[in-house]
Amino acid sequence: MDDAATGASYVSLMIARPAKLRSGSADALALLRARFAGQLQTGEAVRAQHGATEGLSDPAWPDAVLFARSTRDVADAVEICAAHRFPVIAHGAGTSLEGQLCAVEGGLSIDLAAMDAVLEINAPDLDVQVEAGVTREALNAALKAHGLFFPLDPGANASLGGMAATRASGTNAVRYGTMREVTLGLTVVTAQGQIITTGTRARKSASGYDLTRLYVGSEGTLGIITELRLRVFGIPDHVASAVVQFDTLDGAVQSVILAMQMALPLTRIELLDDIQMAACIRYSKLDEFAPKPTLFLEFHGSQAAVEEQIEAMRAITADFGAGEMHFATLTEDRNRLWKARHNAWFAAKALRPGSFAFATDACVPISRLAQAIIETKAEIAAAGLVAPLVGHVGDGNFHMILLFDAECASQRAMADAIALSIAHRAIRLGGTATGEHGIGLHKLETMAAEHGEGALSIMARIKQALDPQDIMNPGKTVPRGSR
Repeated sequence: MDDAATGASYVSLMIARPAKLRSGSADALALLRARFAGQLQTGEAVRAQHGATEGLSDPAWPDAVLFARSTRDVADAVEICAAHRFPVIAHGAGTSLEGQLCAVEGGLSIDLAAMDAVLEINAPDLDVQVEAGVTREALNAALKAHGLFFPLDPGANASLGGMAATRASGTNAVRYGTMREVTLGLTVVTAQGQIITTGTRARKSASGYDLTRLYVGSEGTLGIITELRLRVFGIPDHVASAVVQFDTLDGAVQSVILAMQMALPLTRIELLDDIQMAACIRYSKLDEFAPKPTLFLEFHGSQAAVEEQIEAMRAITADFGAGEMHFATLTEDRNRLWKARHNAWFAAKALRPGSFAFATDACVPISRLAQAIIETKAEIAAAGLVAPLVGHVGDGNFHMILLFDAECASQRAMADAIALSIAHRAIRLGGTATGEHGIGLHKLETMAAEHGEGALSIMARIKQALDPQDIMNPGKTVPRGSR
């Protein structure tokens, strides 16, 4: 899901430590301490923070945390760790949802948050270079004076390095793409501690293997991203947001499908079902709306283009039984609507105070969206769980926020089973187990079904070639049984 919220009250009760440390751990820590002094910390609080997770995967602490200040720091640390087969886990803003941050074999968590410099803004070419710890909100603050913005919005104020590592997207992806599309090049520290650069500032290239795309989405298992070259965009002349409500969920979904098939250039198309909308009305005081299936829409362009998009969308939604469109063109009014959308996670949790929330992440071809949602909601209803629906449905991506009692093992098992079922349903319908959260630990068992053993073995061989000692975020993304 695009909105990451904390499950710390739950995971703090479930601290897990690796049963056996790799040989050489003590030597690695001694050398790291000698090289980095106070930048290296081993206190329980900081280790717990860096081994926690916001999803269902149980946390596991690293043995130490390094607060890196430069690419050179990262390279030196990885070189020491490689010499002693000491695991390394990159840490950005800590908002990943599938257990990517869990130190399942101990090791060193490298915190990149202090690497937060915007290094270049090239307004004429619409690109920037940033360190990995820069957050999307910080980048947009720096770009505003240049009349530019960075469009990807996963909800949480995630770091850009983390967004690239998990191939994040969010509410604007239907128009502007995902991190795969907006990343031009990277600076990466390899598993041996070598510093490499990938890509150029050019918009296309036919030169060699595409290493940029290899590292985007690799979740820190092949190397650590320390700098990024990104595409940015001009702030549009005119922006309008709208909310339209439907009597049926199917009407809302069919409107989205038709809009996409007609290639309407909408910027955001967000779906909330009746349960989620009721929660948002209470939590964000959206009293002008009813607890019905609802689309949140946004349009970018010239005023004439936006008006044309609105009229086309109004006609589509009317054909599927929608009510009147409610518009917001003033910045403060748009911000109020989108803040309510981004607070959907917290609104959902408020439906069951004290519950644990876990967001699934299915993505299917747009023509299969209605089937995927209908079957998923029926399964959840049969299980008796409360699970509002929210999603970036313009690109076929939707999330169920599963609410359950953290103290009840059977409810947790049920939530886990439903999440897995949703992932396999998406794969069966020609989609993917994860549109934006990534694989991490929690979705490892979906990889063979989605990719097949042949493709999975190629991934394993890439991992082996680039990280032969298996120190880069071990146990994540590619199942070890396929290697």
